[in-house]
Amino acid sequence: MTSRDKKDPRLTQNLQPSRRDRFLPVELLAISAGLAVFVGLIVLIATREFVLAGIGLGVTFIVALVLLALFALAFKPTEAEVEDIHEQDAEARAKAARARAEGDERPRGH
Repeated sequence: MTSRDKKDPRLTQNLQPSRRDRFLPVELLAISAGLAVFVGLIVLIATREFVLAGIGLGVTFIVALVLLALFALAFKPTEAEVEDIHEQDAEARAKAARARAEGDERPRGH
């Protein structure tokens, strides 16, 4: 990152996540918790066994959380996200080319 990049307010503005992005994990946890409580209550009412209801609650919470997170990852990125990915790829390629030009032949990430 150059000194010019640090002074450009547009770049720092673009780096801040939106409110929707910040609250997505909270939404996933809340939805999973709601589903888990629902299943736990249904099992408790049907069987009147707290241990079984707790197991149902825990399993439902974990399965719902994993599935919702997978569905959230499956969404197609927006145009701005695709552009950002391409910019980061170009920067990484340029950095690798500079490292090779300087004689650093080590593979990265190993």
